[in-house]
Amino acid sequence: MREFCVAIGGSTLANQAVTLAFLNPASAPNPNIEFLRFWIGQSANPTSAQQRMQVVTQVSSYPTLAGFTPAKLKRSDPNASVLTSNTSGPMGSAGINATAENGGTKSIIVEDTFNVVNGGLWVPGPDERIIVPANVSATGAGLGLHLPVAPATLTNWAWGTNFREV
Repeated sequence: MREFCVAIGGSTLANQAVTLAFLNPASAPNPNIEFLRFWIGQSANPTSAQQRMQVVTQVSSYPTLAGFTPAKLKRSDPNASVLTSNTSGPMGSAGINATAENGGTKSIIVEDTFNVVNGGLWVPGPDERIIVPANVSATGAGLGLHLPVAPATLTNWAWGTNFREV
């Protein structure tokens, strides 16, 4: 199976609600994207505080992102991900750390909180995994890891998601 990771550490966030990672499957007949785990943490502030997080879908007016090329989890896999680095979130792309949310409607799939000292981790069981299908329409539907409220500390954040192309 082809498995990949989109992850970053030591990042500074914009002082706003922010999409941390956004992946938008390529058009059909490319593979679907099955999400295996999500994590968030920070290393700048030892003060205990709760932070909200969401896993969301978004179908238009995607965030403005830093482009990111997914890394292979299986080093011997000869294939790269079908997702490529892009800053505007179109079909077939991956990006991180939004600088602008651009007003697109987010549909919440998972909502949770975590303590910033400990970080957050969501590993869905096999029956809970989110599968985002290859896009069949011109608009496309991507999936994002999102903080709906700006955190108190904006520096030294790490986050990511592992996914499989099925």
